[in-house]
Amino acid sequence: MTWRPQYRSSKFRHVFGKAATKENCYDGVPITRSVHDNHFCAVNPRFIAVITECAGGGAFLVLSIHHTGKVDPHHPKVSGHRGNVLDIKWNPFNDYCIASCSEDSTVIFTHLCVGYLLLQIPRCLGRQQNLTVPWKELQGHSRRVGLVEWHPTANNVLFSTGYDYQVMIWNLDSPEAVIKNPVRTISHHSDVVLSLSFNTDGSRLATSCKDKKIRVLDPRTGNLLQEANCKNHKASKVLFLGNLKMLLSTGNSRWNHRQIALWDQDDLNVPLLQEDLDGSSGVLFPFYDPDTHMLYIAGKGDGNIRYYEISSEKPYMHFLTEYRSHQPQKGMGIMPKRGLEVCSCEVFRFYKLVTTKALIEPLSMIVPRRSESYQEDIYPMTAGTEPAMSAEEWLSGMDKGPVLQSLKPGSRVTDSYPERRSGLGTKGLGSSMDTRRSQTRPGQLQLSYIQDQLSNQEGKEGRKEDSNEDRRSNGQEPPPCSPPKTENELRLKFHKQQEEIRRLREMLNQRDVRIKQLELEINNVRNCQS
Repeated sequence: MTWRPQYRSSKFRHVFGKAATKENCYDGVPITRSVHDNHFCAVNPRFIAVITECAGGGAFLVLSIHHTGKVDPHHPKVSGHRGNVLDIKWNPFNDYCIASCSEDSTVIFTHLCVGYLLLQIPRCLGRQQNLTVPWKELQGHSRRVGLVEWHPTANNVLFSTGYDYQVMIWNLDSPEAVIKNPVRTISHHSDVVLSLSFNTDGSRLATSCKDKKIRVLDPRTGNLLQEANCKNHKASKVLFLGNLKMLLSTGNSRWNHRQIALWDQDDLNVPLLQEDLDGSSGVLFPFYDPDTHMLYIAGKGDGNIRYYEISSEKPYMHFLTEYRSHQPQKGMGIMPKRGLEVCSCEVFRFYKLVTTKALIEPLSMIVPRRSESYQEDIYPMTAGTEPAMSAEEWLSGMDKGPVLQSLKPGSRVTDSYPERRSGLGTKGLGSSMDTRRSQTRPGQLQLSYIQDQLSNQEGKEGRKEDSNEDRRSNGQEPPPCSPPKTENELRLKFHKQQEEIRRLREMLNQRDVRIKQLELEINNVRNCQS
């Protein structure tokens, strides 16, 4: 009986990490010395925020994403807290709004550009003094607050948890500047909550706790759905793996080896998979990309990043390779998919906090391709900047998946529907601008815009069909592929065909959703006119 090695076909087998050059890093950043096991960094396509070391209260630094090189030591900071800042998170639907929590038992929500619509950060902070006045302050915790997390699909819904063992839900659409009563408080934890993670549509919340238990909760009602208490695995971080209905946790084994474990979200009695990594003591930070099904494991205190490909069938996890560096990271920030360089085949980007050099180093994960054009097979539709629903809709019992967008250059339309933009612009500055437009010509601008979009889309499809017919008529149609001769070739063709079918289904579903949105907009405009 002969033994044959098993080779798995994957387009991400050869993904490699490429660190930025020194001039493309952020140098001279006074990174915090806090021993809290958080990321300490938050990134979006416009700005990078990092918690800094400072005296007399907590602060964090906000830089333009293009502000690389040496950072001015007197650069103004956001310093609305009275204690050390422990965590920061950008609003996923508004690149100008950020939430932060602190040892002073408060959570503050800062709108970095209050004044004239959405100004640029350098203009707002051009006075060379710190930004100290938050847009909203949330007062409900009795002890320091260690984590904040935004709901992935509902607008202006924020979760916070602290050393009072409570998870609190806040509705930021409330008109008060100081909110003292959360919408709901979840009290199922017997110790400090170490991590929070939502599934894709935000209908489930997973938590890891200092009591080494993993819990799955209904975030709206606060009901406990599942609880894991595995003696062989002491979890410190937990993460939902997209729509695979699986959880991944990182922690330590019984012998204090760093370990990762995979769980079925509907049955947390026994893990599906456990794997020991090494004997280091630093916390493992997990990051998951639902578009490529790639999992990244970064260790605090070392410079290594392991990455895997996740599948829904056994053996579930497929190790790809490991990025190694001599510069240890204290924390990590990740760029949302809409901020990646798609023409360079970049599928993920980290921002490593290197405290030994006061440096923030971007690290790009790249799929090697010869062509520098847009590669549709590695960039499916991804979560965009439009919320799927309002806070009131989510609180009333509605669940919706994220509104998807294409990463293809030129396909994104920014600020196309200002009334549905996130942040407080829906009832503030943005709405006043829209009312001035509607008073001049009620509904005409919106209706004409929708009709233009429909005609442009039909025109593009028509030109694409014409170009395809021209290529066939000119004899440029590639010859049909020869039938597969071996079992491996047949398997490869089958996988390619399945991938193409999946991609076409996603495109069709997205087009149907877009058509329904446009139909609703047209009906609303006609109702307003009548």
